[in-house]
Amino acid sequence: MESSTNDELWDLIARGGVLHDVDGTTTSEIYKNIVDQIHIPESVTKEGVYTALCDRERVMSTAVGYGIALPHCRGTILKDNSEQQITVCYLKKPIDMSAPDSRFVSVMFVLLTANSQTHLKVLSSLAGLFKNSEFRQLLENHADADELIKAAQEIK
Repeated sequence: MESSTNDELWDLIARGGVLHDVDGTTTSEIYKNIVDQIHIPESVTKEGVYTALCDRERVMSTAVGYGIALPHCRGTILKDNSEQQITVCYLKKPIDMSAPDSRFVSVMFVLLTANSQTHLKVLSSLAGLFKNSEFRQLLENHADADELIKAAQEIK
């Protein structure tokens, strides 16, 4: 991973934060609860973000394996790069999202981006981190944002 991409990734998580015990038994319920709790920039509405996340999920599951999903909008939804964020969401109860490894999803990285270049770089960087067993262990232990950022900085 390039250091600039890694720095950008963790700036986005620092901006989006971590949610614990997100409730819901379906992706639409979970997305509604997430959108109700996260900071939504003034350039978009909560309803717009919710609809965009649900629309993307209907196209194809955002579950990537290891109990992780990467909900995101099909296109860029934000107007300004400074509004971009990733919110790490630990679910109260894991749900079946038809992941490639058949594991239920227990953590989501919700991406809100303003341009496709950042979007693709972040997806790639996260996919690389998810292959690291120590990082996955942190997710299983519901690590906070500071712990996740520190671990990612140590993973080469």
